[in-house]
Amino acid sequence: MHTTSTTIVPAAEFETDAIDPRANPPTVEPLTAADEPAWKQYVAHHPDGWHFHELTWQRAVRQAFGHRPVYLMARRGDDVCGVLPLFVVESRLAGRLLVSVPYAVHGGPLADDAESAAALRRAAERIARSVSAASMEWRCVRPPADAPNGAAADDSRDGWRSVDEHLTFRRALPADARQVPDWLPRKARAAARRAAERHDLTVSFDDAALPDVWRLYAISMRRLGSINYSYGFFEALIAETPGRHLVQTVRADGRPVAGLITLLGRGVAMPYFVGTVTRGAVYGLSNYLYCKAIERCVEMGCTTFDFGRSRRDNAGGVDFKRFHGFTPQPLAYERFVPAGGRDARLSPSHPRFAMPRRLWPWLPLAVTTRLGAWLARSIPG
Repeated sequence: MHTTSTTIVPAAEFETDAIDPRANPPTVEPLTAADEPAWKQYVAHHPDGWHFHELTWQRAVRQAFGHRPVYLMARRGDDVCGVLPLFVVESRLAGRLLVSVPYAVHGGPLADDAESAAALRRAAERIARSVSAASMEWRCVRPPADAPNGAAADDSRDGWRSVDEHLTFRRALPADARQVPDWLPRKARAAARRAAERHDLTVSFDDAALPDVWRLYAISMRRLGSINYSYGFFEALIAETPGRHLVQTVRADGRPVAGLITLLGRGVAMPYFVGTVTRGAVYGLSNYLYCKAIERCVEMGCTTFDFGRSRRDNAGGVDFKRFHGFTPQPLAYERFVPAGGRDARLSPSHPRFAMPRRLWPWLPLAVTTRLGAWLARSIPG
């Protein structure tokens, strides 16, 4: 409030007013090359920032799938107060989509406060309308800062709704790798031990085994009736994350029987791509694979194991993670459908995919690997 008096404002009060966010509303602009160091620094220091928000993920997705990134940065003056990674996905199955971010467990906006998050949301809505997107999806670990009452967006906001389809699984790790067997539930520990004893299993960690791991992954995806990502995406991720991943192989009698790629960052380990030989060929193989992964992650200083996501309707995946002592928690996904758009229905459990999923395991691997990599461009899982 302005007056004509000469009242002196105390310094502390003046400083508080000067940094009041309402006095300096955020502006949102597309990311430029000059902004990249600031983006990197902001993500590194934000408590929810991880691989999926980094520019390394942007480069890997762009290189492997060709999707166009539209990354947004919110500022107050010269200070970054929020970021939002987005991709435009041209889907042959669902039309033009905006996703934050594709092929990732989470993404969505990072922001200092609700006002910055709201500015990013408004900018993203404008982009969705301007490119005639069918829908836009944000994959958040927790509800964005501008969600009403601290909850995920709901149908009361025009075009937005919460998407309660996925669960995540996190658990604090023990301080010493020798404690991992006791940290695991008794049955999971016993299954891993029996697998090692009966099949003389060995484990190694080496990027050179990436072709073997990708092939095991492709075999598993075919068996599950799911599409695989291209080998090029695996290569791009490994190249972009030196020192921040593990490429793990389990062998039986010298033959690769299981493989796992684990992403590492900020004390968190997340197994991301996994593959095994025919189900049941080595009982307890998956238990052994993850037990050894967890031990190695503890040795490398990780304090949290993030078992990734599972669809709520994927009972097998959810039960396997529960079996290892993890408690499911909901992921705060949101979807925005602009006027004239439509909700993308790309979940593997959707009825329209039932017949293709039944046929998929019967196709030759040479067919499913190529066709799966092509379809993955349209299904930003």
